[in-house]
Amino acid sequence: MNNDESPFPKRLKQARKDRGLSQKQLGILSGMDEFSASARMNQYEKGVHSPDFKTVKALAEVLKVPTAFLYCEEDDLAEQIASFKNG
Repeated sequence: MNNDESPFPKRLKQARKDRGLSQKQLGILSGMDEFSASARMNQYEKGVHSPDFKTVKALAEVLKVPTAFLYCEEDDLAEQIASFKNG
C-alpha cells in the first residue's frame, strides 16, 4: 500500500464498492466538481494523494460510515466500526 501504509485508500474503495458507487458518483455526491471527481477519487484510492479532513467527512457521510472506519488498520475492527453507524 502506498501513502505511508495508510489504510485510507483500501477502506475508501471498500466502502465505495459496498455502496455500489462509481468513483465519479462518490466524488460528485461528496461535493467535487463533476469533471475532476473521478480522477481525484482514483488518486485517493491509489494513495497518490490524501484528502483534507473536510473532504474525508463528506466522503464518510455519503458512504454512511464513521470517519474512523476510513483510517482503521484492522479488518475486524473496521467491520465493527462500520456497523456502529447505520445511516
